[in-house]
Amino acid sequence: MNTWSSRFPDRPPMSADEFAHLGGGSIAYVRAIRSEEVGELFPGAPTIQPGLQLFALLAADGTPILLTDSKDAALANAAQHELQTLSLH
Repeated sequence: MNTWSSRFPDRPPMSADEFAHLGGGSIAYVRAIRSEEVGELFPGAPTIQPGLQLFALLAADGTPILLTDSKDAALANAAQHELQTLSLH
């Protein structure tokens, strides 16, 4: 298994606090979600028709920023707010 400690034996793993502050407010990612998941990420959002694919723009720490029906719109919003978007796999 290829773990953090085997790949970087001289570096300790990130603490929970370090991980929470990753990106310092300048990094974000886009995540595809189903409309049924909206309430989990955006508790104040109105009920949305079930079965829709939507896109959430999230800060590096997972804080929700934007909800849209277009990946391009999420990326454009990130660029407009000078957020660097990273791909997650």
